[in-house]
Amino acid sequence: MIEVIQSFDRHLHAETLDALYKLRARVFKDRLNWEVDVQEGRETDYFDDCDPVYLISRNQYTGRVEGGLRLLPTTGPNMLRDVFPVLLPDGEIVESPLIWESSRFAIDPDLATDGSRRLHSVTTELLCGIVEVGMLAGIDFVVSVYDARMARIFKLANCPADIIGVPTRIGRVMTYAGLFEISEEMRGRIARAGQITGSVLLPSTNVDAAAA
Repeated sequence: MIEVIQSFDRHLHAETLDALYKLRARVFKDRLNWEVDVQEGRETDYFDDCDPVYLISRNQYTGRVEGGLRLLPTTGPNMLRDVFPVLLPDGEIVESPLIWESSRFAIDPDLATDGSRRLHSVTTELLCGIVEVGMLAGIDFVVSVYDARMARIFKLANCPADIIGVPTRIGRVMTYAGLFEISEEMRGRIARAGQITGSVLLPSTNVDAAAA
């Protein structure tokens, strides 16, 4: 199941977020060798201080945090506008209360040893979670900056994106900015790809449209 952590209850989830930040360090620094800031084994950045909405995938049997991501409205600080503007034509920005940005999508690297089936399950659960949270918040699209590795994952998850701007090689990887529709149709496609039945969110989940 997916836990949703918002700014108003963030103080109640310090241990969960700490586990997420440690997971991000293992994924983005240790595995992918990105130029990210890691302090005491935890990867955080400026955007974690901008009151994002976090989605956390937790193993229902062990309680272990196995994946996570964050969502930010494009009306405020976000990575596409403030870090990767090169992906958009000069002068163009994505800014709307109906569009949020997804970033720092991370899956526990240890799950890869269990085979692709388990990794795909956590991935599709998080992708379904994005769509479900988006529908609760009343938004229409999620934008994301991602690399070729994630592009392959989105294809496997039947989660198509409209590429905006021009794909650009940043560092060693081809990087894209994509716009993903938030709709029942999109959720259904991802759920079928991941063999998911029912909502992936905890039953008590509520999302404020202005939460992020």
